[in-house]
Amino acid sequence: MNASIFDSAPHAGIPFRNRLLRSATHESMAESSGAPSPAHEKLYTAIAKGGAGAIITGYCGVQQDGRSSLPGMLMMHDDSLISPYRHLTDAIHRHGTPIILQLAHCGRQTRSVVTGLPTVAPSPRKDFIFNEDRPHELVEQAIEEIIRNFTAAARRAQKAGFDAIQLHIAHGYLLSAFLSSYANRRRDRWGGTTENRFRIVSEILSRIRLELGDFPVLAKINAYDRRPGGMRTAEAVEFARMLEASGCAAIEVSSGTIEEGLSIMRGPELPLEALFACNFRFKKLPYPLKKAVAPLLRIVMPAPKPLLNYNLEAAKAIKRVVSIPVITVGGIHTLEDISGALMNGSTDYVSMSRPFIIEPDIVHKFQMERQTASNCIKCNYCAIMIEEGPLRCWYGKLPQRRSVMESGKLRPNQLVAADAKISFKKESSR
Repeated sequence: MNASIFDSAPHAGIPFRNRLLRSATHESMAESSGAPSPAHEKLYTAIAKGGAGAIITGYCGVQQDGRSSLPGMLMMHDDSLISPYRHLTDAIHRHGTPIILQLAHCGRQTRSVVTGLPTVAPSPRKDFIFNEDRPHELVEQAIEEIIRNFTAAARRAQKAGFDAIQLHIAHGYLLSAFLSSYANRRRDRWGGTTENRFRIVSEILSRIRLELGDFPVLAKINAYDRRPGGMRTAEAVEFARMLEASGCAAIEVSSGTIEEGLSIMRGPELPLEALFACNFRFKKLPYPLKKAVAPLLRIVMPAPKPLLNYNLEAAKAIKRVVSIPVITVGGIHTLEDISGALMNGSTDYVSMSRPFIIEPDIVHKFQMERQTASNCIKCNYCAIMIEEGPLRCWYGKLPQRRSVMESGKLRPNQLVAADAKISFKKESSR
């Protein structure tokens, strides 16, 4: 076993406990104000006690029109939120675990019926998943406001005791959309060339550095996606160079956009049952229509391959050109693969999302040699069911399958039944 996985690995003033990090995962647990809830503290405490090298929070909005369409999104748009976040960071720091706040603006990947405001984007390109009208193209004044709000949210994060922030520049959200030639068709100083598309990120980094000094700022980026004219690894390498030159402390490598379906969180099958039970586009369809559209959905949203370690090659290309640490997420779920990725120089840290959902103590289990692989079956029900309630593992099972699919609703007693089934299934899988 490679002992360096579990050795202390501090960087840029962040006291990483080891090289296995919890990647940002939306929890659908925030209060209506956007403040973290007791459920957040309970979850993050379990992950901290379970040995994670650091915790990156679920994405946190910087302004109202960038709020997620999913329930319970964290927000950091007002000074009144500093105190509840301070309570959270103090609780996690008591376990010796760094905690990093991921800041985001959802851009066109949200719904105006939820935010109460029009969706916005670099260019007015409609999103396939969210089915909104064409988003409003951001004008200069609105872009400036977004830059100010990211900077203000970073200041609040520092005051609230976070060890760092992470800019969400992946998965098709606003900052990612600016970087993408597919989503950004502008011909002003915010689009066109690589440098112009990066400008909004460089401005945010510059202003945070000016206001907060050496407070660490990490970035999560797309190394590639499958959009026509979208991000490709060669250009992501150039953006990585520019991030380092702009003062970024570390880069987390991911891939894909929400519009691509299973590209971000890959699995062997499309989680159709969860989609039909909870997704806003499908849950109200009558049962016969759900059966009819299922084959079509499997065609238009196929499961990309490979299912494991799918960002390591791109991460290695990025690592060759930067001196700051590279973190890689994406199906790296076994101790053998983690050790191999670190030893062969593909990445400096490994981050995981789904393994921490099913087993918050997975790092301790790895370290104590109680198991060598995550029990996650990659069903991705967790990613869909957060439309209806807090993050949890469903282990590929919903209760009373036909009635759920027909009604598109989950009743409280069904949630209890699901818990019982998952508990049995997890034990029987070991």
